[in-house]
Amino acid sequence: MRHLISPQDFSVEEIDELLALAGRIKADPKKYSHVCDGLKLATLFYEPSTRTRLSFETAMINLGGSIIGFSDAANSSVSKGETVADTIKIISIFADIIAIRHPKEGAALVASQNASVPVINAGDGGHQHPTQTLTDLNTIYSLKGRLGGLKVGFCGDLKFGRTVHSLINALVRYPDNEFVLISPDELRVPSYIKNEVLGNSGHKFTEVDKLEQVIGDLDILYMTRVQKERFFNEEDYIRLKDRFILDAEKMKIASPEMLVLHPLPRVNEIAVEVDSDPRAVYFKQVEFGVYARMALILMLLGLDKEV
Repeated sequence: MRHLISPQDFSVEEIDELLALAGRIKADPKKYSHVCDGLKLATLFYEPSTRTRLSFETAMINLGGSIIGFSDAANSSVSKGETVADTIKIISIFADIIAIRHPKEGAALVASQNASVPVINAGDGGHQHPTQTLTDLNTIYSLKGRLGGLKVGFCGDLKFGRTVHSLINALVRYPDNEFVLISPDELRVPSYIKNEVLGNSGHKFTEVDKLEQVIGDLDILYMTRVQKERFFNEEDYIRLKDRFILDAEKMKIASPEMLVLHPLPRVNEIAVEVDSDPRAVYFKQVEFGVYARMALILMLLGLDKEV
């Protein structure tokens, strides 16, 4: 039995296989529309989500399966004090596979240790978000044709942005990537990412505090919002939330081949005027995310060779 708790749970070869499967699903979705007939996915979302939860549910329905679970922990026995471990033991009886999002780091790992079915981490606090990483990798690979030899800029909240941490962890496994970390001092990427992930990998990285300085050199620009829910002080949030805004003027400096990604939701860090730019692919990411999650479900259930 396999789980996906962090991007490192899959080897590079397995990620490549998953992306190839996602591509085959996208090319012929009807071929996969009954592979999960009679199977159930439980989506346990202890904090708000639109795209991730609905993407998982759409993925399972597209495969012929069904959905159980909750989108608000207040409507579950959690409100009565039930632990994650106990909840997972119960849900394992009902479901064939589980996707869990939780505000506490490590909750998904606890879930996997108490489950009798595969568990997928759909985001745990500011720590990991591996299926968003698969979404991002699928988007980049599908549109760029490679996952190595790229200059990737991460802009905005790099301190609390679990999607940033997970994607960096994934991209350092591919050769010749270079990273540009664009943020104010208060929201810089954590030291363990710089030292243990980027430093130990040998990949080149730089830190800057102005997007205009580097946007012209990037192959990928990964924008993030400043996350109000991660701040203890509202004054700090207000001071930092508009620090980086991508608009049409900045896009004029960028390469015609650069792609703009964003894990969404967007607040105002990308101006609406950018949406019509063909380099803006953050809405396409959502579609690529469904195919990536379909492929993941099949692989964890051992059904990837069924079609």
